[in-house]
This record gives sequence, structure tokens and C-alpha cells, in this order.
Amino acid sequence: MKFAGSTHIHLSAVLQLRDVAKRQNQKQRVKGSSIRVQVPTYKSYNLIGNFYTKRIQHRARGILETSTVFQKSNTKFLVNATSGHPLESEPKAYPNTPWNSAKNALDAFYRFSRPHTVIGTALSIISVSLLAVEKLSDISPLFFTGVLEAVVAALFMNIYIVGLNQLSDVEIDKVNKPYLPLASGEYSKLTGIMIVTSFSIMSFWLGWIVGSWPLFWALFVSFVLGTAYSINLPLLRWKRFALVAAMCILAVRAVIVQLAFYLHIQTHVFSRPAVISKPLIFATAFMSFFSVVIALFKDIPDIEGDKIFGIKSYTVRLGQEKVFWTCISLLEMAYGISILVGATSPYTWSKVITVLGHSVLALILWIRAKSVDLNSKAAITSCYMFIWKVIFYLGLMKLLFCF
Repeated sequence: MKFAGSTHIHLSAVLQLRDVAKRQNQKQRVKGSSIRVQVPTYKSYNLIGNFYTKRIQHRARGILETSTVFQKSNTKFLVNATSGHPLESEPKAYPNTPWNSAKNALDAFYRFSRPHTVIGTALSIISVSLLAVEKLSDISPLFFTGVLEAVVAALFMNIYIVGLNQLSDVEIDKVNKPYLPLASGEYSKLTGIMIVTSFSIMSFWLGWIVGSWPLFWALFVSFVLGTAYSINLPLLRWKRFALVAAMCILAVRAVIVQLAFYLHIQTHVFSRPAVISKPLIFATAFMSFFSVVIALFKDIPDIEGDKIFGIKSYTVRLGQEKVFWTCISLLEMAYGISILVGATSPYTWSKVITVLGHSVLALILWIRAKSVDLNSKAAITSCYMFIWKVIFYLGLMKLLFCF
């Protein structure tokens, strides 16, 4: 250290001065001279030593503080580099101005809402709503209003569910997802409670005033299962049990979203009798595969925190590699079934688009899966987001071409 070397030189000079003074004093005494040289006492040396000791401590403290700031900055960089969440931004530091404060608040809420689940829910509801369309005249302002009501109410409930999960998992997320607002300290627990309470109330309020029983019951069942999944109360916090946790996700993603929102459009918007159509059955079956994959895959990058806090997910029990390839196999099966169903379509254009589209998606998935480094959390998380963006979004929209 530069300052340490400088201080060492000063102390050496003092010691040399003392030795010279002693030698001169001894010579004078031998000669019997009355001239006396004032030699610094030990008290003087202690004062000088204390001065330089304090100076060293002061400079060391400054360096430690600088190092701490650097380490915090470096930690944020490493989290950003390894999180692998292309749909989720990291905390961003802006100068303290009103406009930048608003940007910081929006960025924190964006991460709190878990955008990949928001986008997935919206696209799923839009897709299943289109399955209720029988003729071109059905695409009307009434239809768009009904879809908007369903999407907004569901997104409010989605934010409640993911927010409650973060409130219950603050300590786990400090290990698994340190970029989330509650885990990073950007949000206090009180702020998180206020957000999830507000969004649950708004969701039920919108579902009630719309007057659609399928919509209201979809929100209610999602609320019950989402609460039981996360909240840490006796007999609840079902996420601790791998099979029960997977069934919760399967029930919401594959059954409630598909059936309830389809019936919302079919019975409430179009005022038609409830009919379970062939496309709806196919969509539900396809989403069952997808929901199981999501339930299993989401825990693969979180194995470290889950082990520490006793979450007995299938990844913890069976290992990352086995669960990873089980998920890939299930998705390949889903696309294989989609190809077979598409091949039976009476319409040539639908047959070509469905078979070709799902074949390409299955190939892309396989190539991506083979390239994943299972020892890298970033690579696994990136693959998880890849499944959400490509397999779910594109695959679900392709359902519209099957019939």
C-alpha cells in the first residue's frame, strides 16, 4: 500500500534521529562537556507513534470503505451477468431527480410483478378467448371488452400471487433471486403487503362488477390456490411438497385459465350455452404438459436456496439433470402430439402451419437444451425463460391454426 510505505519512512526517520541523539549525548558525557543534547523521551516517541497509528487507521478505513463500495457494485454486476433473466431487469441506479425516482419505482414494480408470468397469463387468456369465436362477426367491441375485463382482472390476481410468494420467500430469494425488490431491500415488507392487498381487492372488485360467474370463480380459485401455495401457515405453504406444488400450478395454468376464461367469453360475452369444444380440450391437454414443465423447471435454478431452507422440490430430491431432461421430454411429447393433431386437420393451410411450426419449435427446443450447461445457474435460468418466451407464447398461439 502506498500510504503504508510513506508512514514507514516517517517512523524510520524518527528512530534514526533518536539513535543519533543518543550517540551525541554519550560523546558529550565522555568528554565531560556541559553541552547536553535533548533526547526525545519515550513519551515523545509514543505520541509520535500514536499519531502515525491513527493516520494509518484513518487511511485504512477509507480504503476499506472504498473496497466495500466496489464489492457492492461488483456484486450487482455479477448478479446482472448471471441471473439470465432477459424479461426481468436488474435494479438500476439513476441520479436522484423526480423523473429518475419514477423510473426507479417503475423498474422495481416491473421486477416485483414477474413480467414473464404477466405476459404468459395475458397471452393465454387471449388465445383461449379466441377459441370461442365461431364467426367473423364475433370479433366485435363486445368481444374485445370481455377479453380486456378478463385480462385485467387476471393480471391483478397474478400480481397478488407472485407478490405473496415473494413476501413468503424473502430469505430464500436473497439466495436464489437477489434482484427482486423485497430480497434486495428496495421494498419493505409493509410495501409488499400493501401492493398484494391492493391488487387482490382490485381483482375481486373488477370480477364482481363485470358480473361473470366463470370469471369470478376463476379469480377466487386462483386466489385460494395461490395463497395456500405460498403463505407460511399451519397446513399451508404447499410449495414445500413437490407433488402438491405441481398440482397447484397445473390447476391454475392448465385448467382454470383454459376452462374458466373460455366459458367467460362463451357464456357471458356471447351468451351461448356452455359447450366444451374440441379445440378447448386440445388446448387444455397441451397446457397440462406445459404447466407440469413449469412446475418442475422453475425449481432447477433455485436448488441452492431450496436446499438451505428445506423446500423439498423434485430438483432437490432427484437432481438437476434428471428433472431438466424430464421437462424437455415432456415438452417434446407435447409438440409431437400437436404435430399429430395438426396432421389430421381437414384444412391444408392449417395442416402445413401446425406441422411445420411445431416441428421447428421442437427442433429449436432440443438444440437449445443440448447446449445448456447444467452446472451454470445462468444457463439454466436462460433456458427457463426461453421456454416461456418461445415454447409457450408461440406454441399457444399456434393452437389457433389447428382447427
